[in-house]
Amino acid sequence: MPRDTSRTLTAAMLVLASMALFGLIDNFMRLAAETGGLWQFHFLRAVAALAILVPLAFVLGTSLLPRAPGRVLLRSGLNSFSMVIYFGCLGFMPIAQVVAGLFTAPIFVVLFSVLFFGEGIGARRLVAVGLGFLGILLALRPETGDLSLLSALPVLAGAFYGLGNLVTRRWLGDEATVTLLAWFFAMMLLWGAIGCVVIALWPLPVAPGVEGWATRGWVATEGVFLAMILVQAVGSIIGVGLSIRAYQLADATMVAVFENTLLVFATLWAIILWGEVPDTLTVAGLGLITLAGVLIALSPAGAAQRPDLTQA
Repeated sequence: MPRDTSRTLTAAMLVLASMALFGLIDNFMRLAAETGGLWQFHFLRAVAALAILVPLAFVLGTSLLPRAPGRVLLRSGLNSFSMVIYFGCLGFMPIAQVVAGLFTAPIFVVLFSVLFFGEGIGARRLVAVGLGFLGILLALRPETGDLSLLSALPVLAGAFYGLGNLVTRRWLGDEATVTLLAWFFAMMLLWGAIGCVVIALWPLPVAPGVEGWATRGWVATEGVFLAMILVQAVGSIIGVGLSIRAYQLADATMVAVFENTLLVFATLWAIILWGEVPDTLTVAGLGLITLAGVLIALSPAGAAQRPDLTQA
């Protein structure tokens, strides 16, 4: 087998393994939401992740001090806020819909590139944006009233994630991955700490089970909740490492296309684990969002516009 072909095949297997892992561990967030609190989860997950990343940076000889602190802080704030919304939604929404919302990020990257940097959108990316938003309507199908606001939350996560990825690509290409990861988790720790303090000072009504995920204060860190915190911390770093290695081995556009399989894996794991079978319109919507991501990745600007899952 030619060396280039072998490297491409290895990269494809690595990114598929990464997406399968993310799809699996995110499916278990509903278990954490049964008894745990969203803000405590973010705080402790960040502590666990930093406990791994800081020694890793020392071993690798990588400084955690960024070259552009202000821009790294902006990027960390945008992507971490996206993850606050994303994990909040995982507690009470079908994972296929939540992941579909997050995967609108490439669509928003295109839109923000046009709005903020005056880029031409091009016919292929214009079609991709249209298909993506049609997919959003089919997958999420927002209704009237309060449900429409809840249904829009995953898309809001995708918008913030896309803007954070645009900042990464435009301004932070020289920053080390470990540095960006460490600052991202430091910001997640801050969000978690703020949420825990606010809820402690001004308690909110806490519904039983998953409905109390976002308003629940500090609880005993044990059992399933503790397991999910550790699984998410370790699993995220492993998944990121696999994706990074894939980008080192093969063409970035190819890897970006394969990253869209997260939608497929998240849905398949939901079917296997919970019997959560999406209806026909939802499947059609997921397919259109995936197609939009592929078209954007394959467009002339795709390498600079792809979703940046390796950085979160």
